Amino acid sequence: MAKEDKKKQKQEKGKERKDEPGSGEAERKGSAGEARAAGNEDSHKCCGCRFPIIIALLQLLLAIAIAVIAFIMRSLSSSLLARDTPYWAGIIICLAALLGFYMYCTTYQVDEKTTLQFIIKLIYFLLCALGIILCISAVAFAAHHHNQISEFTCQMSEEACVCKQDPDDQIARTFQYSDVSDCESVTSTIKLYLLLQAILNIILAVVCLLACYVMWKHRYQVFFVGLRYHPFKTDQQQPKV
Repeated sequence: MAKEDKKKQKQEKGKERKDEPGSGEAERKGSAGEARAAGNEDSHKCCGCRFPIIIALLQLLLAIAIAVIAFIMRSLSSSLLARDTPYWAGIIICLAALLGFYMYCTTYQVDEKTTLQFIIKLIYFLLCALGIILCISAVAFAAHHHNQISEFTCQMSEEACVCKQDPDDQIARTFQYSDVSDCESVTSTIKLYLLLQAILNIILAVVCLLACYVMWKHRYQVFFVGLRYHPFKTDQQQPKV
């Protein structure tokens, strides 16, 4: 009998709690707030990481590819200038990509709450902006050299390939490529690598521009709409005349 009385008391207390005014609304508001918070957290995530992580991944892969091709070109001929082998662009954007991985996976927030978060976002933004300039410069140098090689007439001379744009011109500028096995390495292999460098740097410049846009959009393209305050009520009854 005592157990039955205790069960009845518990059931009555549960009914009273359910019947209390505002309890259901509070629970609904609490669940809605939790759902919104979870939605805001998940909106910037992809496969468990922050959504812009794909940008940092593309930056890293493209930068590594650019740096590897640049060092391969340096191994083919030691006469190639630094502007023709843009490993400098690949290394700098690799650093930006690694910083982006750290930022997007750990400390990324739209509104910075600490000085460290602000500094990391600022450095990443500046590195991406610098990467755009470097990639555009690399594209210009690669396209110019590719155009020159397309017009070259080359011949081997003492372990070096000597090329001219106009073989009939005695005072024309000559281009010498040292440490090459034959001139075909210049007119075909190096020419192909220059074309790859131009394409990869164009794509990487677009990715860096997208990274800058995402940073700007998340930080500044957010408009907060406040509640409007109406000092006069429209539903007040007007006095009868």
